[in-house]
Amino acid sequence: MNRHIAIDGPAGSGKSTIAKIVAARRGLIYVDTGAMYRAMAIHFLRLGLSADDEEGITKACESADVTIDYVDGQQQVILCGENVTPYLRKEETGKMASASSVYAAVRTKMTILQQKLAAEKTVVMDGRDIGTVVLPDAFLKVYMTASADVRAKRRFDELTAKGETPDFETLKAEIIERDYRDSHREIAPLKQADDAFLLDTSDMGIDMVAGYVLGLYDERNTHFSDGE
Repeated sequence: MNRHIAIDGPAGSGKSTIAKIVAARRGLIYVDTGAMYRAMAIHFLRLGLSADDEEGITKACESADVTIDYVDGQQQVILCGENVTPYLRKEETGKMASASSVYAAVRTKMTILQQKLAAEKTVVMDGRDIGTVVLPDAFLKVYMTASADVRAKRRFDELTAKGETPDFETLKAEIIERDYRDSHREIAPLKQADDAFLLDTSDMGIDMVAGYVLGLYDERNTHFSDGE
């Protein structure tokens, strides 16, 4: 039986933060699926493709290979043998990743690559379709959520700390719009897996959420180790 952990949820629910903590504390491999989509975006941009060129992007998926490596404990994203981690956060990369991720060929390719990683290592993956599509047989599935107000406040604080001057209501509206788009898309929509634990983090701190997920994982390990 695998020991993978799948953490899904909407933007701002805290899933990436918790996935990293859980992976580190239990010696598992954290797979940043968002970073993998950004690496694919770099591949498309280098080929000179535009975001609306679905045919070209579909073709380009055939030659793309994205994987995760760790150097000195730091995650590195490898695209066709090259470490592209330094380029993942560029604005053009983010825009292409967001636009291209809606295409069936891109999501199919990423699912294959992510499942390949999970076949080689015990992983913690976070995203929007991990428990439903990528790792439907994951050992533990958690669906994290939080109110739109709380998620907007988290984003507001993050941007303010960087010296930016965001508008709270605009951030909240963007989150609500993204939730709708993610949950209503035709391919791999955002939804809670039937066997996932629902965790509302609105009134929980990071340590409390991490402790809860670690507790679930340890309890399941004990349960299956005892042969029950």
